[in-house]
Amino acid sequence: MTTQELDAGLDIEWRVVLRGALVGLAVIAPVSVLGAVLDHEMTDFDSSGWRYPLFVLILLGYGAAGWVAGRGKPDSPITHAALAGIGAFVLWVPLRIAIWAVREDGRGLFTGDRAALRPSQVFGQVVIGAAIAMIGAFLAIRVANRRAPTA
Repeated sequence: MTTQELDAGLDIEWRVVLRGALVGLAVIAPVSVLGAVLDHEMTDFDSSGWRYPLFVLILLGYGAAGWVAGRGKPDSPITHAALAGIGAFVLWVPLRIAIWAVREDGRGLFTGDRAALRPSQVFGQVVIGAAIAMIGAFLAIRVANRRAPTA
């Protein structure tokens, strides 16, 4: 199979993916900033109850990215949603690096026992982002199909 044959089956609308990724980023960015502020201000943020609602909000951001991308391309919603979820994470990485640079709390960016972006966390966020975005697209299409008039 040639690359031209492989590319023929892929019809990615990058504007739809970007729109979904930006919606996801619009949720994830403020939650990340809030988490950084709380971590800085609280004595023991890791043991506080704030981690869980912030994590749920991050998941909702990925779901929103998938919802928007899935609605934007209903003939291939899951593919576009997965790309939007990954795109939201990729767009968030520079923000995370900026937060790390501003805080200067002695943590390494990629190395050390408390690294800001450990490789395992990066991989986990890519997987979670894509999976939750695909669920968001699935739900968006289900809702759209219920609202569509039957012939």
